[in-house]
Amino acid sequence: MPIRARRTRLLWRTLLTAALAALMATLMSPGAAQGADPAPRKPGESRPVYSYEDAIRESVWVDTRIDGDADGRTDRVAVDIVRPRELDRTGRRIPVIMDASPYYACCGRGNESQKKTYDENGNPVRFPLYYDNYFVPRGYGYVAVDLAGTNRSDGCVDVGGRSDVQSAKAVVDWLNGRARGYTSRTGNERTKASWTNGATGMIGKSYDGTVAQGVAATGVPGLRTIVPIGAISSWYDYYFAKGAPLYDSGPEWLSDYVESPEARARCGAVQQRLIDGAPRTGDWTRLWSERNHVPDADEVRASVFAVHGMQDLNVRTKHFGQWWDALAANGVDRKIWLSQAGHVDPFDFRRADWVRTLHRWFDHELLGYDNGVDREPMADIERAPDRWSTDRVWPPRGTRAVELRPAKGAAPGVGTLGTRPGKGSETFTDDPGLDETDWAERIDTSTPAKAGFVSKPLARDLRLSGSSKVTVTATPTTRTAHLSAVLVDLGPDTIRDYAAAGEGITTLPERTCWGASTAGDSACFKETRARTADVDYTIFSRGWADLGNWADARRGRPLTPGKPHTITLDLAATDHVVPKGHRLALIVAGTDRNLIEPPADTPTLTIDLARTAAKLPLVGGLGAFTTSAPVPPAESRLDGVAPPRPLDPIPGGTTS
Repeated sequence: MPIRARRTRLLWRTLLTAALAALMATLMSPGAAQGADPAPRKPGESRPVYSYEDAIRESVWVDTRIDGDADGRTDRVAVDIVRPRELDRTGRRIPVIMDASPYYACCGRGNESQKKTYDENGNPVRFPLYYDNYFVPRGYGYVAVDLAGTNRSDGCVDVGGRSDVQSAKAVVDWLNGRARGYTSRTGNERTKASWTNGATGMIGKSYDGTVAQGVAATGVPGLRTIVPIGAISSWYDYYFAKGAPLYDSGPEWLSDYVESPEARARCGAVQQRLIDGAPRTGDWTRLWSERNHVPDADEVRASVFAVHGMQDLNVRTKHFGQWWDALAANGVDRKIWLSQAGHVDPFDFRRADWVRTLHRWFDHELLGYDNGVDREPMADIERAPDRWSTDRVWPPRGTRAVELRPAKGAAPGVGTLGTRPGKGSETFTDDPGLDETDWAERIDTSTPAKAGFVSKPLARDLRLSGSSKVTVTATPTTRTAHLSAVLVDLGPDTIRDYAAAGEGITTLPERTCWGASTAGDSACFKETRARTADVDYTIFSRGWADLGNWADARRGRPLTPGKPHTITLDLAATDHVVPKGHRLALIVAGTDRNLIEPPADTPTLTIDLARTAAKLPLVGGLGAFTTSAPVPPAESRLDGVAPPRPLDPIPGGTTS
């Protein structure tokens, strides 16, 4: 669509939304349906005036219109619903909050790995997480969808492909009267969603949030907003980094892991297509194009409230960075929270503020309340454990890509980082037994497995906000080689211990309640607190590549030993402040143990410093990078968090 036409459409959408907001705030408020509220109500806020105990709980099977398991009939996905009974009696139609997931039976959701439960008649009893407990009493319907091939649904899991996305899109269509729903998995009795106005908001962490992004990228009418938490924007980038494999398995392993036993028995052909379409060479295939939502950001009609942990080593922050940039380029309404934690839900790192903000977000986007959430700062950034700042827009205005250059220092492998091009070269040998913490803790010491480049102490705080790139020209001694590049803040700090179990949080035995409960579905969840570590350095951004992809980011080829090859590594998006007096470091090395797989060979690589550079998003541009007099570094070991743990290729299947 031409830019001018899209802007015109967005303007009319904004005007229409504003015109409807006042009407909807009156017609759809709980007070309007119930008479006077039992307690004073703030303007533009839904209140818990409906019975959760007496809510309607039902299951519907929605026809996806595809036959993924090739059994001769189109697949139906199970949709478990809970909604206020009082509003069903009045006939007032309500909006829906939806979480579509493959994890409701195999693995569980949330910090306590909750699974769906049912009574003896198959009616839903427990809905995992707090969304139902909190929002149903406030006049929302809540829908939990089993993706095709999982729990009580037909079909097969295809890990981000057409079946996954259509599983949830078909439910949005059904909620808006465009798809068929049935009262049973195999019967012919039809049912309509006459209780809803079709306004839908999708939410979910990791795999669930990924599905929400995929559905939004179809432009499906009725989807008003999505809240993806730690979500994948391109499944290729979950398994590979420019050709370098991040796990020793592909999507077929994940499909087998989450499928129901009966689906696992009938979905062998789908499993084989995943194997054939995702070769471990790291080459881009049609399978990955189908699972890449970034190019389809121009189809997104829903608003987006994204959340991500900046130390998420499972769904790395490249995912939110490229998705965010694509949304911005297409004028999508958006909001973001970035924490210091790993793969953690905001309910577990900022609970009270999160529930309050999410409540206001859904009230605004789904009920049309003019509560001001859309006029608040776009970004919340965690600067230190439990200490947050905000930005009117993100990345902040005045952020510029600045090129910093590595240069030789006084000792081999201990170079400098500044604005002037370097000369000469540095050499290191890949050691698959080492990782980024091994390199960083010996940054001021000559070691054979890394090349480190360190700035002088900063004269003032330096903020990096967005995505970085590092271009490296390397001459290998072998036909295969992998590269890693990491950015390090050298200086003492207290940070969330993202490398520990819990990835920056500690789960406590005490519980607090967030909504109404029943005997089978409690609204009370274990509290958490920040788990912190005192460190001498913080690794805050990282990226990897197969040097064999130097000529084509989507296709690798054997290297020519002794010949220089130039490649650009995409570093994960972040927002980090390197404090005054600290030093900024760039490390270039080979295999980053437990984060990428090693190459077939053990190469020695020589880096051409004149043709190597880091392009960093500095708030304030080049003028923000100011340094003071150098301090001779001591050859000592620095303390950081523990090394990265081996990661299973399961996006959010066992933690919140």
